[in-house]
Amino acid sequence: MIFGPTPLGEAEGAILAHSVTADGVRMKKGRYLSKNDISALDKAGFQDVIAVRLEPDDVDEDTAANAIAEACQGAGARLQAAFTGRCNLYADGPGVMVIDPDRVDRINRIHEAITIATLAPHEAVEAGQMLATIKIIPFAAPRAAVDAAIAIATQGAPLLHIAPYRARRAGLIMTTLAATKASVLDKTANVLRERLEHLGSTLVDERRCTHDATDIAHAVGQQLALGLDPVLIFGASAITDRRDEVPGGIVAAGGEIKHFGMPVDPGNLLLLAEHGRTSIIGLPGCARSPKLNGFDWVLQRLLADQAMGPDEITAMGAGGLLKEIPSRPQLRAGAAAAPKAPRIAALILAAGQSRRMGVTNKLLAEIDGKAMLARVVEAAKASQAVEILAVTGHEAEQVSEALALYDIPATHNLTFADGLSTSLQAGVVALGDDLDGVIVLLGDMPRIAPGHIDRLIAAFDPVEGRAICVPTYQGKRGNPVLFGSQFFAEMAQVGGDSGAKHLIGEHEDELVEVAMEDDAIFLDIDTPDALTAIRAKEEKIAQ
Repeated sequence: MIFGPTPLGEAEGAILAHSVTADGVRMKKGRYLSKNDISALDKAGFQDVIAVRLEPDDVDEDTAANAIAEACQGAGARLQAAFTGRCNLYADGPGVMVIDPDRVDRINRIHEAITIATLAPHEAVEAGQMLATIKIIPFAAPRAAVDAAIAIATQGAPLLHIAPYRARRAGLIMTTLAATKASVLDKTANVLRERLEHLGSTLVDERRCTHDATDIAHAVGQQLALGLDPVLIFGASAITDRRDEVPGGIVAAGGEIKHFGMPVDPGNLLLLAEHGRTSIIGLPGCARSPKLNGFDWVLQRLLADQAMGPDEITAMGAGGLLKEIPSRPQLRAGAAAAPKAPRIAALILAAGQSRRMGVTNKLLAEIDGKAMLARVVEAAKASQAVEILAVTGHEAEQVSEALALYDIPATHNLTFADGLSTSLQAGVVALGDDLDGVIVLLGDMPRIAPGHIDRLIAAFDPVEGRAICVPTYQGKRGNPVLFGSQFFAEMAQVGGDSGAKHLIGEHEDELVEVAMEDDAIFLDIDTPDALTAIRAKEEKIAQ
């Protein structure tokens, strides 16, 4: 990789290493310089720029990050396309993160250009939560280093995967002493029920008995007979020894004590036992609280069918101090979760009158046997957009029928004849409340593919100043455009027939240009001649 001042005569195709702004020229770092860019820089008085030129043995940052991430990706992990050399992996659903820390370390030691950061092993994750990020530090990485990282990541089992929770039917036994209050037991049962339900399991049976080994053994036997697993036992008095009442009752019922105590605080007095293949847990006092404690770690792994025995419990000490202390108030109550994948909606504008097309509604016109609008809908459905909404107007009934084939909801724009901005307003107002942004898709752009949409989503990061993502090809901007949710209020007030185009100019500091590999971002079908041309092109491709 060649880095440094680059004469304009040698800069075409190079990557801009530092942003430049002067005399109307504004180009951000990371931009691949086109012939037009070089001309603009020359007119602005630049003689050279700080740029990067890749050599034959270099792999560009996005290609390298994607390749390594794909090699690391196991079941339950979803990849988001790389942007600026960063490729993230997200959880497809809830479960426990399973990872090989040794291989992570080995990858990070290959070359300083390649880094991988992950959640901690066995961490509980929710759907959409970030699991790992692969980042190429400069603009490229040596091919040999990338190949070495892929080789390590693919040795044996996947480097990381999600072990999903398996729904279980659990039992709870709570013992009582003379001073035990029923209200305390009721509260404990509710906390444990919610814990189990959050992990996809159900508390099927609850029993209360005296704090006596014989009575405990009887209750355990009853729940074993019901086929419940795990069986949870909350003693009225804390377990202080393997020969105490709770472990004594488990043994009397035919169970085996696997381990007593754990290097996690709170949670020290947890007892792990088994009866055949059924897990039995003597709960520590902290399990009464909904706050994270050692019992959560054990329960999560058991419900995800992960090994849990003395070796696993005694390995929990590093990172096992969960106590809240004055310098870290409320550490575990509402602790910040790992970042999640952005929730981006796809808004398809399908209300136009097609005036330049004549009597034909261009959105319903077929190209290679498929309606133009259907092509856009299919691209959106195959993308990483979490919600899709269409806006209808002209010939709403026919358009709605086409959308219904794909189960796409629509909102009707009564004032569609007043221009595109009214459709944008109607669509933004009808979007869900929990979105991070929206990609505005035009229904007459039949060559837009899922990859275009996903690349825009990958670029989106308001924290890093990328709240508006605009696709480009050879330095020219096109559609669709992604807007962060902070612009929804302004989008709902736009006027004219240019949609939210003025927002792009007003918020250049929050905009990122996202280079695409083809010119599909420019192609919209407005006239019979344009329709005839694309039909002929598609037929030729099909042949």
